[in-house]
Amino acid sequence: MELALVVVVVAFALGFDYTNGFHDAANAIATSVSTRALTPRVALVMAAVFNLVGALLGTDVAQTIGSGIIAVSPDAGTYGLAIVLAGLIGAIVWNLITWWLGLPSSSTHALIGGLVGAGLASATTVQWDVILDKVVLPMILSPLVGFGLAYLLMVGVLWLVRSVAPAKAQRRFRIAQTASAAAMSLGHGLQDAQKTMGVIVLALVAGGFHQGTEIPLWVKLSAAGAISLGTYSGGWRIMRTLGRRIIELDPARGFVAESVAASVLYTTAFVFHAPISTTHTITSAIMGVGATKRLSAVRWGVAKNIAVAWVLTIPMAALVAALMFTVFRPFFA
Repeated sequence: MELALVVVVVAFALGFDYTNGFHDAANAIATSVSTRALTPRVALVMAAVFNLVGALLGTDVAQTIGSGIIAVSPDAGTYGLAIVLAGLIGAIVWNLITWWLGLPSSSTHALIGGLVGAGLASATTVQWDVILDKVVLPMILSPLVGFGLAYLLMVGVLWLVRSVAPAKAQRRFRIAQTASAAAMSLGHGLQDAQKTMGVIVLALVAGGFHQGTEIPLWVKLSAAGAISLGTYSGGWRIMRTLGRRIIELDPARGFVAESVAASVLYTTAFVFHAPISTTHTITSAIMGVGATKRLSAVRWGVAKNIAVAWVLTIPMAALVAALMFTVFRPFFA
């Protein structure tokens, strides 16, 4: 029974990883596609490849998710697996809802919200101190840092190219966007694929098939493959929101937004081991570069709708997960 349930949970975890890929594909490539630096299909192939590479570069974020959000006992058995499964379903449902609405919400926070909701419904220990340090503070700070850095760097770039003919400068930045989009895709894999690795290890521990927080190679490869496949499938609804509806981007602003967002992703993963949202980071960076035109250039109505989705993500994913665990409880008590 436990082995079968572990297989089911792993399948749902990889399913979440796949939805994460197509939901967040826009994070990496929307700016490059909207400025015509890359064609959509080339951008998706490149993003999928760099997602795969990024997913294999580290495990610190995975360990934060696997052992730092809820404390599932190694002898929890099917009960613990039901908690993880409910958390995953909560995250998947919210991902699909926001994808359908074209809102770039955070798959990271959907997963964390799902785990918290299932943890609360099952009276499992929720590690609030870790959530405060690794989730809440980065959730608040990363968009602010992304917006501020993007604004300042864009002002500096505009000053540096002030004497260059606009057409020539934009041509060069269009070429440079290939590198910045690749860097963003690498950061997406580094952050988001690791979260699925952490959940799979959490399930293996709960089922008694693994000890400790080390990530087995097969878990790394399967999570990396799932997010890459999802990315290749594309996320056209959200791509339109990020690439065109917030602000009409030019290659220079696209390059700066991607570069800043990628830098924030690397820093939080390698230095702080914090699972931050790639969506929040790139969206705030796009707003930051857009504000250098003029504040009114940013479509703040669209930004407001995105912000509402951000605020709702954790509680709504938690609510769905709690309801799912309530449904599961009689079968795994």
